[in-house]
Amino acid sequence: MTGARSGRFSGARAPAFVALNSSLALDWRLWAEDIEGSVAHARALRGAGVLAAAELTAIETGLAAVGREIEAGAFTPADADEDVHMAVERRLTELTGEAGAKLHTARSRNDQVVTDVRLHLRRVIERQDAALAALQGVLLGRAADHVETVMPAYTHLQRAQVTSLAQHLMAYFWMLERDRGRLAAAREACLELPLGAGAAVGLDFDLKREAVATDLGFTRVAENSLDAVANRDFAVDYLATAAQLGTHFSRLGGELVLWASAEFGFVAMPDAYSGSSSVMPQKKNPDAAELMRAAAPRLSADLGGLLGVLHGLPLAYNTDLREDKRYLFDAVDCLDQLLPVVHGLLEGVTFDEARLTAACDPFLAATDVADYLVEKGVPFREAHYLTGTLVRQCLEAGVALGDVSVDQLRELSPVFDDGYYALHEPAAQLARKRSRGGSAPARVREQLELAGAALAAHPCC
Repeated sequence: MTGARSGRFSGARAPAFVALNSSLALDWRLWAEDIEGSVAHARALRGAGVLAAAELTAIETGLAAVGREIEAGAFTPADADEDVHMAVERRLTELTGEAGAKLHTARSRNDQVVTDVRLHLRRVIERQDAALAALQGVLLGRAADHVETVMPAYTHLQRAQVTSLAQHLMAYFWMLERDRGRLAAAREACLELPLGAGAAVGLDFDLKREAVATDLGFTRVAENSLDAVANRDFAVDYLATAAQLGTHFSRLGGELVLWASAEFGFVAMPDAYSGSSSVMPQKKNPDAAELMRAAAPRLSADLGGLLGVLHGLPLAYNTDLREDKRYLFDAVDCLDQLLPVVHGLLEGVTFDEARLTAACDPFLAATDVADYLVEKGVPFREAHYLTGTLVRQCLEAGVALGDVSVDQLRELSPVFDDGYYALHEPAAQLARKRSRGGSAPARVREQLELAGAALAAHPCC
């Protein structure tokens, strides 16, 4: 990085370049991690004999004072500071004099910034993982109330077969379970300490990097200095997870938008998470669900943006890497805003069980009819053809599948008997879906137990 105060240059920098080069708007949120990392670095300098005991004490006391000033709003950075690191160091030096000026020994902003970002992102992940766990708890609770609430399952957005509302909600539970696994992997990637790599090639001082790692909660140190300052894989891991989570929220939001329409009428949105129209007084718009849907392209764009920055970038540090925070923090902010809204929406939404049941039209029994024929010894392909023929005849006659007489059925196949009529109640169709992971109430209750155990066994990061 180009130092803000370097004897290499004569004259002032162009104001336009100063404005472009400043990253304060991006990285000021890292001030707490910058102070924390600086304290650990100062202790390592003391261990290497670079700082005297009194100097270390002055730096630790001074950094604590800087932190209090920032929290109180008494210290804000100046444009000339360029970034959070220079702002903190400047204020520290104002408070401590020569001791503060020694702090940057054996450290570059290249290894400093990526250390700060890893520390910060680790805490972000812990916070967001806890929010996802709470959201899973909401899904689990809502599903437990609707194990026998029938509704259509859809393929190609066409009514397909009978399922339960619980089964539908639990699909999102398992999506979030996978998202949490990806978040845990992203957090693990944050646990490698870059500090001590210097600008690119290592240090002239043998700092005890393992001690610094322990001090800051890292589990290991980066083994290659070039990779340490250039590596943003951990941020890519988080952004990939955020993009996938955004896609899951988008699917859920998209379904809620459909279900809240008059054409479906499956749900009523809570007023607290709905919008109105500036023109049409009667409107109640599913704004929260629409914003869930819209988050997916934003989060995917953040991932694509960082991958674009890294594409073709030579080792080791380049100022391009400063843009990592633009995409990373946008995704963090997006999810921080979105997670409590999704939680509140799922807690507050009400399901119209009568509409859900009414949507299970008589022809959803068709697959059950085909399977019934298979149970009678008819090969599946023949059973599929016979049932399709029966469906077509019923549609042409304007009658339901359950209204056909046994005599008419036996014109298609002699294996039909009175057991055929038990297939046409949605609850009976639901009960037949008895394979593991299926929609039968007994299987869903098993799934709820497994999900509860998974939630209990998957503590937050």
